[in-house]
Amino acid sequence: MKFKYSTIILSGALLLSVTACKKNLEEINRNPNASETAQPDYLLTGITKNIADTYWGTSNNMDASLLFVQNWSKIQYTDPDRYIYTNTSFQDLWNTAYTKGIINLNQLIKLADEQSNPNYKGVALVLRSWVFTLLTDAYGDIPYTQATNIKEYLTPAYDKQKDVYFALLEDLKSAQASLNTSGPAIGGDIIYGGKANGIGLWKKFANSLRLRIALRIADREPEKSKQVLADIQAEGSGYISDNSEIAQLVYSTSPNQNPISNLFDTRDDYRISKTIVDKLFELNDPRLPIYASPTKDATPKTYVGLPNGLLVGDASAYGFTKTSKPGTYFLAPNAPAVIISYAEVLFDRAEAAARGFTAEDAADLYKQAIGASLKQYGITDATVNTYLASPAVQYDPSNYKKSIGDQKWIALFGQGLEAFAEWRRLDYPQLQPAVAGTLGGKIPVRFIYPGTEQSLNGASYNAAVASQGADALTTKLWFDVN
Repeated sequence: MKFKYSTIILSGALLLSVTACKKNLEEINRNPNASETAQPDYLLTGITKNIADTYWGTSNNMDASLLFVQNWSKIQYTDPDRYIYTNTSFQDLWNTAYTKGIINLNQLIKLADEQSNPNYKGVALVLRSWVFTLLTDAYGDIPYTQATNIKEYLTPAYDKQKDVYFALLEDLKSAQASLNTSGPAIGGDIIYGGKANGIGLWKKFANSLRLRIALRIADREPEKSKQVLADIQAEGSGYISDNSEIAQLVYSTSPNQNPISNLFDTRDDYRISKTIVDKLFELNDPRLPIYASPTKDATPKTYVGLPNGLLVGDASAYGFTKTSKPGTYFLAPNAPAVIISYAEVLFDRAEAAARGFTAEDAADLYKQAIGASLKQYGITDATVNTYLASPAVQYDPSNYKKSIGDQKWIALFGQGLEAFAEWRRLDYPQLQPAVAGTLGGKIPVRFIYPGTEQSLNGASYNAAVASQGADALTTKLWFDVN
């Protein structure tokens, strides 16, 4: 009995000790030199940088969407250019968007409410809507409703793509209402922070994103699209209206340099696609020397594109010195990661007019869009006017999708994810599949879900796959009608 009694006393002492440790654990591990509350300015900067890096970076841009839309091609390790992927290939966009994007943006929204700063909330809603748009454009059905409260829903259900787009349009209306040019200041803004009337520019960014989404759903829900544009017009904040208002992250030098520049410092895997080089030659387009670098061996041409999807040996045989890398503009350490350009907004407005959603002049907006794209790269007015006068670039009202689709594809060079979405939606340009592609003569029309969703969120994943039909590169998404 004495032994048992001693054991009980010892056990009780240990229990009290453990309990005391648990009570004191939070205090013991508190860093007296660190803030316990996230600062919204630092949070905003970090979120913007992380998402821009992922959006403009290797796995989603250089090794996927830029290849699908044939802006770039691969001269080494050509599997991605032949559409050979695994279920880990597309996890970077998914993981970063949710863990470093959505979760942190939700925290920023909460902080904004706690600190009564509606401008932080408005900016966070705009960025969150952009991130969700990237996700649904790429994958289709995605966690949205429950993903805004991940602490409660560790295995969030997927929302249908239509519902996601509709919800994002409402979020952007809320953002527009929150953003107040006379309201409190914000810090940490690395998109518009250095510009006069930065909050006013965020309001234009929000409307430009609403315009993008309205056209994304236009083939399915034209009346909804038309109403969105009418609402924007009634609110009066306007769209991005000049190249100086482009929504973009302008990088600095190392270590915060553009991800494309960072990759080309150590690798030589990529060339500009023959498809876009041939088109730029055909149009005598002045963007060619901006989009492509001269070959080291300028025989027989200064600019030579590489066909997409060659076998490794065939690609190498074209010659590293006889094919063009992307242009030095895009390889510069401080090259911007463009989110929405003025040219894109003008093309969108031209399309909205062509569809009868607005009373604007589609042909005039189309010309303005091309001009804005050329001027974005410093091309002179005289050269712009010569190009616009070319019969090959004239607007065709009988086939607005071809006119806008071809020129928008050129203007979106480098913005792989957006170019990929617009190519699927407008069906122009009419691209040919990779030379040695593995999809039976087809080009991918979506990203496949990351394998971690199958293992960690299996029930929700399976429901989404059943809803969409399959989890394949060739599974068409809801917005992609034709």
